[in-house]
Amino acid sequence: MTAQIDFDDFLMVDIRVGTVIEAVPFPEARKPAYKLKIDFGDEIGIKRSSAQITVHYQPEDLVGRQVAGVVNFPPRQIGPFMSEVLTLGFADENGDIVLLQPERFVPNGSRMF
Repeated sequence: MTAQIDFDDFLMVDIRVGTVIEAVPFPEARKPAYKLKIDFGDEIGIKRSSAQITVHYQPEDLVGRQVAGVVNFPPRQIGPFMSEVLTLGFADENGDIVLLQPERFVPNGSRMF
């Protein structure tokens, strides 16, 4: 069973939309991944993220795509790379990640409610 939280707990997780401006392979990662630079708008700026999304996406297809990310987790060292945001997605039937993204364009930095 899933643990229950109240709405105030949910509001503590700051989920924002940003546009991928750079995506490159991350060969040093233990599992296949890309290093992303994501523009979250003027308030938050450009942040880096490591994302294990290599099955469904190629780096050139990610640039210009809007994605959702948690922007208020502490940075996490992943090998030689510091990941500043958690890029969000769902596992498909094989456990491979499919990105969570808005249905339509929204301004970078928009918060999910």
